[in-house]
Amino acid sequence: MRSTWIALLRGMNVGGHRITNADLADAFAALGFRNVGTYRASGNVLFDADEGDPASVTRRIERGLEAALGYAVPTFLRDAAAIHAVCAARPFSDDALDASPGKPQVTFLAEAPDAAARDAVLALATDDDRLAFGRRELYWLPAKGVGRSELDHAAIARILGHGTTRTLGTVAGIAKKLAAR
Repeated sequence: MRSTWIALLRGMNVGGHRITNADLADAFAALGFRNVGTYRASGNVLFDADEGDPASVTRRIERGLEAALGYAVPTFLRDAAAIHAVCAARPFSDDALDASPGKPQVTFLAEAPDAAARDAVLALATDDDRLAFGRRELYWLPAKGVGRSELDHAAIARILGHGTTRTLGTVAGIAKKLAAR
């Protein structure tokens, strides 16, 4: 059974780790994945795999990229339905979106947080940094913009573990690219 996946890679093209989209696509092809494409230079890879188990695919990518690149690349895997669900979600009201100069952000998580973790993270929200959860996603609306936010990301990572963040616009671009496949 062939599955289409989207790998959202953490820490690509930041912190001294640089790779071109062409080299990233080649690395995925070398791992045996087919129909590999990338979206923007922030570690978004679309590909087909014969295996349908997300944990197995994730391990294959993380091991293969670490061997090829020489550093760990945390990978957050989603299928097309999950990406479309993120785009369809409406975690913030239209009024909140209209009033905010910040762009809506989505942090992809490795697993769904339990109720206690959700409550602890939501307690960190403010009027300037609104938060909401999807199944395995944390939505964030920064009123002041990402760079000027006072949201305690370190506290969130301690509670949820690390994730990888994209603008909702980037996720919509990934969904559009999926639809064109």
